[in-house]
Amino acid sequence: MTLSEEATERLADIVANQPTKNGELQELWDMDSGSEVHQYLEAELKEYYYRNENSLICATPEATTRIDGADSERVQTMTVSPLQWRIVEVLAGPEEEPQSVVATLQAVRAAGEDPTVDDVRSALRSLADMGIVEIVQKTVPTFRLAVTQANLDVEVRDE
Repeated sequence: MTLSEEATERLADIVANQPTKNGELQELWDMDSGSEVHQYLEAELKEYYYRNENSLICATPEATTRIDGADSERVQTMTVSPLQWRIVEVLAGPEEEPQSVVATLQAVRAAGEDPTVDDVRSALRSLADMGIVEIVQKTVPTFRLAVTQANLDVEVRDE
């Protein structure tokens, strides 16, 4: 996706200030309301941000790479559930053959967890929204990590 100069600068603001709030970006971007910030994010930067469990605005790993470059040493800190963390541990890497939901479920179960297939599907979709996981469409959706584990600092939240 091609971004305007203004959108690129604003994306850099998100990367630098994450996690952040609409109000903080409103002030930084000299906008009239948090609603205007939300509309801008959805219209211009939808692929490059997500909201964490506290509804704070965070940059995806792709956004960080776009701003810092492919050789960036910035480590992206993300907070995930224990199941999401287990999936990150067992999911195929960026250069490997992607896994189906069922294959991921089996890998998670082999690692000692016993989630339902719906829990795994939901966790994979959430990780994709965060930009940690890439969805590769085949006959059925398959998944693999979008970034290397070395570029992630994942904090597991208590549930």
